[in-house]
Amino acid sequence: MSDEFDAVVERVRERVSPDDEERARLQRVATAVRRRAADAVADLPVAAEIVQVGSTARNTWTAGDRDIDVFVCFPPELDRETLESYGLEVGHAVLPEGREEYAEHPYVVGEVEGYAVDLVPCYDVAEATAIQSAVDRTPFHTRYLEARLDDRLAGEVRVTKQFLKGIGVYGSDLRTRGFSGYLTELLVVEYGGFRAFVEAAADWHPPVEFDPEDHAATTFEDPLVVVDPTDPERNVAAVCSARNVARLQHYARDLRADPRDGLFTPSEPAPYDASAVRAAIERRGTTPVAVRFETPDVVEDQLWPQLEKSLAGLTEELDRRGFDVLRSAAFAGESAVLLAELTVAERPAVERHEGPPVHVRQHAEGFYDAYADADVAGPFVDGDRYVVERDREFTTAADFLDSDALLDVRLGPHVESALEAGYDCLVGEELSELVPAFGVDLARYFDPKP
Repeated sequence: MSDEFDAVVERVRERVSPDDEERARLQRVATAVRRRAADAVADLPVAAEIVQVGSTARNTWTAGDRDIDVFVCFPPELDRETLESYGLEVGHAVLPEGREEYAEHPYVVGEVEGYAVDLVPCYDVAEATAIQSAVDRTPFHTRYLEARLDDRLAGEVRVTKQFLKGIGVYGSDLRTRGFSGYLTELLVVEYGGFRAFVEAAADWHPPVEFDPEDHAATTFEDPLVVVDPTDPERNVAAVCSARNVARLQHYARDLRADPRDGLFTPSEPAPYDASAVRAAIERRGTTPVAVRFETPDVVEDQLWPQLEKSLAGLTEELDRRGFDVLRSAAFAGESAVLLAELTVAERPAVERHEGPPVHVRQHAEGFYDAYADADVAGPFVDGDRYVVERDREFTTAADFLDSDALLDVRLGPHVESALEAGYDCLVGEELSELVPAFGVDLARYFDPKP
């Protein structure tokens, strides 16, 4: 790669590296949080270790990040209910104005001097394979990487994180389904730096597998496999979608061919206005349909899997009914949208329905008798089987979406409840009604990029 690549990387490195003042400020706040947590634990009838984890503990946080994660590690013999109770007690003592959130068990989040602080209880297990809750692994991750990340590699991690953020694949939440901080750090350690990582990723042939500690214990079926060095039963990259692996490969090649700072800066397209939506629909000659409903009141990591499941169920049914889905998408804000773009706007009034081959006597006779007196064309024999031509239930997708049959498709439970409470069906240029809330999403949809 060119000298320009090195120049771009160096500019990014300088931009994303915290300066001495920022480091000192974060360290001061983190120390204060740990001290408060230790004081709160001292009032409990059990001992617990206070551990700072995550990127701030490993010196891989990027300038401007203001997240501090502190774990309270309780004895493993403590029952779950007591751990949760003690964890919340410590959390509220450290963050008196904090609020409770829930992952596998509740924890407290709040703010201290402008820093977002998570105060999380876990079990102080002897090894990661003995975890009693998913968060018990996290201290092992920190210890593993602290022993392998020096200042140079920490700088390489920051550049890598910024690249992944810039191309939109950073984050292990179930909306993004991208690269977590821990995964990024393991990959940088594996390759020894950002440049080697980019060069290798450009030529990956998924499935790609890494096993840092040569566990070779479990077979994973994911496009990217990084066996957790602290727990051989876990693929650190399990959440990372095939699409995001492919996007990384695309932009790794793009960066090699044309090094530029812009690939390290997250950006979004200019939002579409109503006229742009109408022009896109007219140009494409398709029929987009959308179902808009109130967003279920659940956390994003519950919401997005349900939206994706519901979108898949909807598109499968539209395809089954002959409306031929070209592409689809889900949006979510205060309201949620399931969008399907159809290549077939209207179907004939009748549809062909094939029965079993005539020689399969029992089933064939049952089919014939079922339709013998029905208001259909047939039954008649076509090839070796009975066929009828019957009235189609819905000749347009809008008719289907406006009916109770919509609730029979495969839906996430909270989405189904939201649809039962009421929804809007938008067809064609009516999608312009989505512009105020989803102008950027519509721009991404109608003008897609890798």
